[in-house]
Amino acid sequence: MCGPSHDPARTPHPVRTSPGPRTNTFCPHGSTHFRVPLALHSGRVGPQAYKLDPQAPRPGGQPMSTPPPPPPRAPLASGAEDPDPLRPLLDTVLDALRSGRHARGGPLPAGGPDTVTAKLRAAVGDVLPDHGDPDALRTLVHALAEGAADPADPLCAAHLHCPPLAVAAAADLAASVLNPSLDSWDQAPAASALEALVTRELAHATGLADAVVTTGGTESNQLALLLARESHPGGVRLVCGANAHHSLPRAAWLLGLPEPVVVPAPAGTLDPAALHQALTDLAGPHGPGSPRTPLVVAATAGTTDAGLIDPLPEIAGLCAAHGARLHVDAAHGGGLLFSDRHRDKLTGLEAAHTVTLDLHKLGWQPVPAGLLAVRHPRDLTALHHRADYLNAGDDTEAGIPDLVGRSLRTTRRPDILKVAATLKTLGRSGLGALVDQVCARARELADLIHADPGLELYDRPTISTVLFRPAGATDDTVAAVRRTLLTDGRAVLGRARLDDRLWLKATLLNPHTQSEDLATLLKLVEGSTPA
Repeated sequence: MCGPSHDPARTPHPVRTSPGPRTNTFCPHGSTHFRVPLALHSGRVGPQAYKLDPQAPRPGGQPMSTPPPPPPRAPLASGAEDPDPLRPLLDTVLDALRSGRHARGGPLPAGGPDTVTAKLRAAVGDVLPDHGDPDALRTLVHALAEGAADPADPLCAAHLHCPPLAVAAAADLAASVLNPSLDSWDQAPAASALEALVTRELAHATGLADAVVTTGGTESNQLALLLARESHPGGVRLVCGANAHHSLPRAAWLLGLPEPVVVPAPAGTLDPAALHQALTDLAGPHGPGSPRTPLVVAATAGTTDAGLIDPLPEIAGLCAAHGARLHVDAAHGGGLLFSDRHRDKLTGLEAAHTVTLDLHKLGWQPVPAGLLAVRHPRDLTALHHRADYLNAGDDTEAGIPDLVGRSLRTTRRPDILKVAATLKTLGRSGLGALVDQVCARARELADLIHADPGLELYDRPTISTVLFRPAGATDDTVAAVRRTLLTDGRAVLGRARLDDRLWLKATLLNPHTQSEDLATLLKLVEGSTPA
């Protein structure tokens, strides 16, 4: 029963005064535990307003219209009901993922873009129907899985696109359920503290002091150039190798920087002698160390095309001698830091002012999972921005963390949770073992190619990318082989142009790939090559 009678006009909003459990009963008469359904609680209108006669005149004399029917029940992912409504939905998702994968039957759907699009449209139908479909979740997940390029399939090996670990995907679900937004502390109390812990730990792994979370290598590279520009009021000029990621010259354009100076990379890596000459040519009237415009040199630790690593110690020495700032794009190769066997390939990384990391590559995270590490935390003050509703000055003075200056974005999901769950579950040794596994498989694939007279190997892999092509094939043939495998849904290989020739690219990021999978991949290539 409800409590003693009272005047509802004097108490339009019951107040919960007890920490006792909530119930599904709405009782305005003094009850101390209740749940207010969202559909029945609007602004300052008390519950008694819903008992008005719809034909009663409005203040202007017009009768009220009939109120709309209540909306369909839409359970929340958390809150008073706990996450229990998710359980049957998760079963639906897992079943649909399984059925979609079986329907696909390979690393990607056969038929090419038009066929995939037509099947998806037929399966989905009207995306905004007049009335909802209770089977929509199953339909959409099945359709997406059936039409997916599955990075967990050993024959899907085109890009720096990893199969995510189960623990990371599970943590990502928790992040979606809790839905913190990392633009103010009152939206993300624990998530902001966790982000600070994990970003500093990963920054220290690179030899730097702090890091901020980004959406990936492109945002990290852009942010690195922004911090460089803001550290020099007169602006900076980018110097990068011809092998640099396309996001770097694009970031220079977006930031209004001068045209980048592009240094030759004849063997796929930035040439130190050519870099020395470029920095010398850019020197100011007082010689080396005083360039006319402050310079930021961008080196690469893991090129997109071949996974090659620039000579970081030599580049760092040249930057020091010429007074240039050093940024290292380690979006691909940064994961080598976890491996005792391969960490030395990143010697010199600690000399950088900024480092791009990307854990949705050699970190097995769902997209996105990027970071930018910085040597001097003071550089991040360039991101400071005041928005009174998020980081009022008096709140900051009172000790509430200011999160606005941790990103160029405002609303941010807690992507650090999946990273933290992975780091803590596997540890450095566990992640290092995954890195060692994919690198070993890449070397094994290179051995198979080298031993096959029908195939040509570009070079031994530095990380886990292997370039090869059918022996004696033209570039047009190489491109056609790749498209045939893609359209038939049998294998996904990338393409790279080096030494003015087109190569097939196998990027091995699946630690579950076996030797027989490598042999199958090569047989598919040879079987698709015209005689």
